[in-house]
Amino acid sequence: MRPPNIIFILIDDLGWKDLGCTGSEFYETPCLDGMAAHGMRFTQAYAASPVCSPTRASIMTGRYPARVGITDWIDPVGWMHPLRGRLIDAPYLKELPKSEFALPRALKEGGYRTWHIGKWHLGGEGFHPEDHGFDVNIGGSFQGSQGRGGYFSPWTIKGLEDAPVPEGTDITDYLTDRAIELIREPSERPFYMNLCHYCVHQPIEAKPGDIRKYEEKARRLGLDRIEAIEDGEPFPCMHNRDKPIRRRRIQSDPVYAAMIENLDRNIGRLLQVLDETGQASNTLVIFFSDNGGLATAEGSPTCNAPLAEGKGWLYEGGTREPLLVRWPGVVPAGSLCDVPVISTDFYPTLLEAAGLPLRPAQHVDGVSLLGLLKGDTSLEREAIFWHYPHYGNQGGRPGAAVRIGNEKLIERFENQQLELYDLAEDPGETRDLSRARPERVREMREVLLDWMQEVTARIPEPNPEWTEPES
Repeated sequence: MRPPNIIFILIDDLGWKDLGCTGSEFYETPCLDGMAAHGMRFTQAYAASPVCSPTRASIMTGRYPARVGITDWIDPVGWMHPLRGRLIDAPYLKELPKSEFALPRALKEGGYRTWHIGKWHLGGEGFHPEDHGFDVNIGGSFQGSQGRGGYFSPWTIKGLEDAPVPEGTDITDYLTDRAIELIREPSERPFYMNLCHYCVHQPIEAKPGDIRKYEEKARRLGLDRIEAIEDGEPFPCMHNRDKPIRRRRIQSDPVYAAMIENLDRNIGRLLQVLDETGQASNTLVIFFSDNGGLATAEGSPTCNAPLAEGKGWLYEGGTREPLLVRWPGVVPAGSLCDVPVISTDFYPTLLEAAGLPLRPAQHVDGVSLLGLLKGDTSLEREAIFWHYPHYGNQGGRPGAAVRIGNEKLIERFENQQLELYDLAEDPGETRDLSRARPERVREMREVLLDWMQEVTARIPEPNPEWTEPES
């Protein structure tokens, strides 16, 4: 039997609760809800980082970001790094090293056609998708967002500046069109498509008709006057310490909702073409996000409640993601999986699904999820880890975390403060159990410290220029 086609759909900044099937009562995602109904939805899937580039590196390598050396979003010109608060951000790599045997190289060696479409953000010249094993690269460069170009053409993204499209073309529509063209190409060889939409990263922009729909819906539901609010907490960085963090408490932004609807519409178009071309039955489709929804800064367009915080934070709202998997005849329709999984797991999963040899020396931090996809209810793994030695643009502070079973320990590097949560009883991380369970804190911190030593995790240094803000 021919190996399955693989479509890996990665969304930028989409929150855990940003789909109808994951609990949103404001956003509408009928196509993705349908994908969940025909496949498996994971309820405890995690990105390896609360920001984009490290998670993307973990997917490409099967390794934790700390092991790869990419622990923050790649800032190619250094305009924001290193950020300084009480600490100075730890240094990190600005490109995916060539020494990593990236997932597309492994699939390409196994006979796959390999295509990258959309956001890359893992390095510039010499480190683009085609330098890591992709045959085709459409719109992937050092850039992490559209920047001043926005979502509507003409774009300023390298490789798309001169795209032959009418002015005002939406980039999500365009990238989907290009993906569909590739899917329609006849071939005896299977394909691996890495479809990485720039949506829903800021700038928050959408089509006027879609915006009007959600403005009317917000008025009808009494949400039209609900915005992000300040609650007195300042940003922890020196460059913006006079600014308050603004948190959105409920999903209510009509422009963000309109962006999600257009994204959903495009995923629906893609899945429909698989049906039309007779490829749906032999195509594994994965839908995932690179970090939590943007909920505390830069307009705070969404809300991840009941999870705490969002993008840039080590709390659940920053790392827990929507994960949908559709593979007819293999993945049971309408199934749920509550087993914790993380983005390092995709590399060995896709190799095993393709019938190719695993590369354990490469994807050392990943565990194949194929058994879960076929109905297993457990995974052999002691713990999952996060290491984010940086100040997030969104208010998060440098730290590390470990989850063992249902318990999660977070260490803040500024003062070595330890927080312990029982995620089964308290997914919103509202009740710190560290004082009540000191022995468990000690045990979990030992596991975390041993792991940090193993992966050579870099720790931020004290900032000699820091002065405490006046109270």
